[in-house]
Amino acid sequence: MRAAHLAPICRPTGAALSGELGFLATLSVVIDLLTQGWRIAATEPSVVLEFPDGATPESEKQRIRRAHLIERDSQLQERSVVEFVRGMERRRLTPRGWHSIFSLMRDGKDLTRRLRDVLGGDEEDIRAAALSGVIRPYLQVVEPGAICEHTGIRLGDIWRYFRHTWVTSYRSVPGRSMMILVRDAAAPNHPVMGIASLASSVVQQSTRDSWIGWDAEAVVRRFRGAKSPRSCVRWLVDELDGFIRGIYVRDLLRGGVLTRADIRNPSPPVVQRLAEDSASAIRRHRLYPQAARQSYTGDLAGMDWVELAETSLYRSKRSRQLATMLGIRLLFRAVRLDADITVEAWRALLESGRFRRAIGQIVRHVKAARVGINMMDISVCGAVAPYNALLGGKLVSLLLCSPEITGAYRARYGNQVSLIASGMRGAGVKRGAQLALLCTTSLYGSSLNQYSRIKASAALFGGRAENRVEYDCLGMSEGFGSFHFSKETLRMMGMLLGRAGEARRVNSIFGEGVNPLMRKIREALTLLGLPADMLLRHGSKRLVYGVALASNFREVLLDGADLPRYLIPQTRAKLRTDLLVDYWRRRWLLRRLSKPGILDEIARHTCSYPVCHGARVDLDGGGVSGLLPDLAG
Repeated sequence: MRAAHLAPICRPTGAALSGELGFLATLSVVIDLLTQGWRIAATEPSVVLEFPDGATPESEKQRIRRAHLIERDSQLQERSVVEFVRGMERRRLTPRGWHSIFSLMRDGKDLTRRLRDVLGGDEEDIRAAALSGVIRPYLQVVEPGAICEHTGIRLGDIWRYFRHTWVTSYRSVPGRSMMILVRDAAAPNHPVMGIASLASSVVQQSTRDSWIGWDAEAVVRRFRGAKSPRSCVRWLVDELDGFIRGIYVRDLLRGGVLTRADIRNPSPPVVQRLAEDSASAIRRHRLYPQAARQSYTGDLAGMDWVELAETSLYRSKRSRQLATMLGIRLLFRAVRLDADITVEAWRALLESGRFRRAIGQIVRHVKAARVGINMMDISVCGAVAPYNALLGGKLVSLLLCSPEITGAYRARYGNQVSLIASGMRGAGVKRGAQLALLCTTSLYGSSLNQYSRIKASAALFGGRAENRVEYDCLGMSEGFGSFHFSKETLRMMGMLLGRAGEARRVNSIFGEGVNPLMRKIREALTLLGLPADMLLRHGSKRLVYGVALASNFREVLLDGADLPRYLIPQTRAKLRTDLLVDYWRRRWLLRRLSKPGILDEIARHTCSYPVCHGARVDLDGGGVSGLLPDLAG
């Protein structure tokens, strides 16, 4: 049982926050927690909120679902969302005739009739072949401004509409992203079977990082198991040298913070000066954020990278990173680390706390350089009705392994300039777009979900028999996040930070740091005198999955290997997609259709007036009434 002591509940830490605003913000936080399942255990001498741990798996699933629906249904009541949904459902004359979003929903009665016609065959191969005429999936990557060739509706709007049917609310995400539709060529207008989205990977995910090898302990274990220390030393030194070379230093040289000789042969005073310079620069940034100079939209081809590098924000980042890297170089020279080190001396170094910390710092910078380039997170993945009843979620999951996805990612981002790396170098930096790994989490902590049991020999799709295409369950997440704070609470937190009477740590400027929303919430909770770490732990632990697209994904992510060895050949991409679809038909669709009552369930979804379809956004059924716990009890 976790307990949060909120005492005194209306006395925020900052003098400027005392009074009504601080009290209302604290009260809003408490209301959010109560709607998420916390309960008031005591009010005297302090307010104590408790979170009931130890629930059954089913009750925990319902709690998480209810928590997400509160936020989702609140979003569906916003005027802009209501207008968007109703506009999509209104028939309009397009270049392709009269259409609405209903034109892109498969009629369940028609699908049921066609399925019954093909299920009478005795041979599995015959039934599977016949099914290809009833359900014929294909991938469509949503390009900016692209229009559906069958309905004349914008692909982005189609994707967004169906996203609003998810249990979780719809939020845009910063960084790289790709929206994907799975459509059915076997029906008029090619209805949508499912949607997916890839987004820049979260920087910190301990379960995933340990599996990949992106933590100090994993690298130390690898170094211990190496036959010779030579390659390990070379990796450390090469990575360190590369990071130092990638930092713009002209202004630091002009200002006398350091010299070229200091970079080659650092000393403790130089490291200290850089740390002080970083602290001074970040103070200037917080007082004068220069948001206009650091607002980046559209093409970056004409960006003055030196000007960006010399802003206070990037000066702070550069001085801090250079202080870290030169400190490591200083340590390496002190311990006489070179390729000729003896095995005994190497093993002794690996037992040194300082040396292990240096390894950890290098690994963190390696991760930061590659986490958003060679891997992506599956942020949205699932089927829409009536295909969800046919395990369409597993189909969408499988198709994300298609060479069509890696090819689209390479085409979109292969020539893109990296903003932060370019700001650190003072010159344009382009990084490769070779996608080698996908990661995701389940919505609930249950082991039965759309990712479970997805495992197939790569030979089925033209790859090598010893390789497998698999959603590998890595463990559980720690349950940190911000979804349980309402939009109203976040608005009040923003007002608090704006009136805090001090330089703001978070200004929502790209490059300040990862996850600005989480950092804003943490800062606001601290100002209110509330336990930030405890309240950011929403308790919704999820299963973490890794999906290797290349057999050497660790070498790509750890060592910077340029060429992933893909499990599924990248040639004839549409053929590989068809092979993945055929595997889904045989492995899951045929078995699902044998389940009693499944066809009746599909037939319930009709596009005839009045439309009664599970892929329709339910505006009338929204709202949080009935979802709130009994606060009086």
